[in-house]
Amino acid sequence: MFSLPSLPEIESAAALIHQVMPPTPQISWPLLNARTGLEVWVKHENHTPLGAFKVRGGLVFFDRLKRAQPGLRGVIAATRGNHGQSVAFAARRHGLRVVIVVPKGNDPEKNAAMRALGAELVEHGEDFQSALEHSQRLAAEHGLFAMPSMDRGLIPGVATYALEFFRGAPPLATVYVPIGMGSGICGVMAARDALGLRTRVVGVVSAHAPMYALSFAARRAISHAANPRLADCLACRTPHAEALQAMLAGTDHVVQVADTEVGAAMRALFSDTHNVAEGAGAAALAALLQERETLRGQRVGIILSGSNVARAMFAEVLAA
Repeated sequence: MFSLPSLPEIESAAALIHQVMPPTPQISWPLLNARTGLEVWVKHENHTPLGAFKVRGGLVFFDRLKRAQPGLRGVIAATRGNHGQSVAFAARRHGLRVVIVVPKGNDPEKNAAMRALGAELVEHGEDFQSALEHSQRLAAEHGLFAMPSMDRGLIPGVATYALEFFRGAPPLATVYVPIGMGSGICGVMAARDALGLRTRVVGVVSAHAPMYALSFAARRAISHAANPRLADCLACRTPHAEALQAMLAGTDHVVQVADTEVGAAMRALFSDTHNVAEGAGAAALAALLQERETLRGQRVGIILSGSNVARAMFAEVLAA
């Protein structure tokens, strides 16, 4: 039976993570409040050493993995970018070889960042799912540990950002969380439940990769094509069974946001806070803006999950 991490487990993960990086800030920005008509608190996971929340899960996962398998020599993972940077950063700290499989045409700047962290890159397939399936074949062929994109072992680390958020911000009625494979929303639900809070957790997916929204509505796993242009880190087409199980138990609802809404939210975050948000990082604000009329009088949180957007793409978004 899948269970979310307890408070002692999350606090233990936080102690490990804070040896490597400080807590990220949570800020309520006056211009963003004026734009939304709400008191909005932003959790700035764009301020981690890799510009995204994923590094937290990687640090805790590999600390435990290396202790459990001291003879392990290498790992392989599939990614669009942020997960791969986390794997490379955390695994190399333990002296492990790192192979990363990305879809063809992946963001060249994210590819360069993963190589800079010591990863060997392999390009395969047209989307994340194809890259994932190829990485699993390569793992078997070369004796590498196949690093999952979503796993129970990632959630305690990821949940530390939510623990910081809930303890650092005033009480939040609702928090909007972008969903790729599901570690982020599971981490937020875990911290909320561990602290005994009543905060509503709302998931956010791309309308161009709606598999979790469809699965949540149907209360069963539904795969769907994924082709978002801006929110590429949300480009997943097959739901993770345990993440979906946790969401059905603890998520209020799931919002779909189109690329046009994501682009507007990226511009709003830059104009109002001078923070860079990648597409997935702006998705939570896009959902809040879509639903703001239903939120009047609430104090609301959003997760700015990452800032790793290609320069040309960001320039195009800002100029729109």
